[in-house]
Amino acid sequence: MLFPCLVLLLLPWSGFMAPAFMSETTTSSTTEPQAADVELATEYLQHFYNLKEESAGRGKRSDSTFTSKVKDMQIFFGLNVTGSLDSETLDVMTSPRCGVPDVEDYSHIQSTRWNKNQITYNIRRYTSDLPRSTVDSLIEMAFNAWSRVSRLKFVRSHSHNADIIMEFATYAHGDLFPFDGPRGTLAHAFGPGPGIGGDTHFDDNEQWTAGPKGFNLKLVAAHEIGHALGLRHSGNPESLMFPNYKASRAVNLLSLEDVANINALYSPVLFPIYLNPWLFPHLIADRCAPDMSFDAVSTVGDATFFFREKYLWIKLNGQSDIKEGPISNFMPKIDTGIDAAYRIPRKNTAFLFHESMFWTVKGSMVRGKPRPLSHFGFPVWVQEVDAAVHLVKTGRTLFFVHDIYWSYNENRRAMDRGCPKYISEGFPGLNMTETINAAFHKESFIYFFIGAQVYQYDYTQKRTVGVERANSWLGC
Repeated sequence: MLFPCLVLLLLPWSGFMAPAFMSETTTSSTTEPQAADVELATEYLQHFYNLKEESAGRGKRSDSTFTSKVKDMQIFFGLNVTGSLDSETLDVMTSPRCGVPDVEDYSHIQSTRWNKNQITYNIRRYTSDLPRSTVDSLIEMAFNAWSRVSRLKFVRSHSHNADIIMEFATYAHGDLFPFDGPRGTLAHAFGPGPGIGGDTHFDDNEQWTAGPKGFNLKLVAAHEIGHALGLRHSGNPESLMFPNYKASRAVNLLSLEDVANINALYSPVLFPIYLNPWLFPHLIADRCAPDMSFDAVSTVGDATFFFREKYLWIKLNGQSDIKEGPISNFMPKIDTGIDAAYRIPRKNTAFLFHESMFWTVKGSMVRGKPRPLSHFGFPVWVQEVDAAVHLVKTGRTLFFVHDIYWSYNENRRAMDRGCPKYISEGFPGLNMTETINAAFHKESFIYFFIGAQVYQYDYTQKRTVGVERANSWLGC
């Protein structure tokens, strides 16, 4: 998995998703749940039990799907299975925890384990709550908890290519799983894999400590490392991989269950990778290769996404570091390449296209199932889009297909009259020697990604004003 995890206030994964957690809420003493409790429970179940957004909400608190998810949560935590938001259930929902889901909706996209028994790690960003030497020591002790009971060996590295990159961050930090401020979710980690695989993030809005007060870093780190090694959450309160944070576990970190699970995962015989081609289906792509091109470029949430085949680079706006990995590591519902993408800022909504289908991304989360391209009013013969870009000032989205383009009115939700038009007519001066791969609008310019180059086009003056390498946008 490649994401947040369980309580322990960690948010690791094994292909997990990071929650935007909620604060503690006073529960109702009445039988009828309060609106705030329903809202809290809805968000909780969406994050950790795959409750679909359309099945939730105040108007559907008696909905069978909602009730079923409440029961799933109660079963996992060993509570009375009532399907109702009783005080015990709400107490668990408001407890600090890891950001990885308790159901394995994402497990299919995660590698089961690393293909080696020596794993490197790098602490890239520190917290100001503790001296760096203390953080180093606590993290080392967390790794040692696992190495003492298995054949695994962990080596500290200062390379950006270390298997597990650890860092402290706040709110949105470039991986689609923003933290939520003090308490709530404490951390998350991604399961074994290339790119962001294994990476572990801690919410720096928490109070990190070396003792029983605040949140014990060694305890949370050990839980997240479990996810980074491929372990899932456990419903056993004695297990380190139990989702909710329990400070009392700081002395004896691993249970017998944890020891058994890590050894079952990393058996004495570790086959070389050439015998396990399924383990790492996508190698880390060289973004600085001279012929690098992108299939789609768009902002999503607070970051810019660069798609190529089934791979993705994420550059958080205003920051230099780049997250990368297979698309499915970040968006478990999408296991294909992306042909085109665009975002409507005022709606905080992006659209990702693959052949004749598209996904809707609200904020940073994929919503619902893919829908057909015909939704936009394309003729039947259009079965894929090469590039798309939204122009905020006009409220239009431009879709490019081979040598023609359409203009879509987002307010009327209809194509403009006279479409399609030839690209050479609407964009004179654009060197169209190849098909447009991607388009991106920024500061009154449209940037056309064509092959390994990107053309800066002045839409007002109808001319190209600059050309640069496409991967220069990723710091190459």
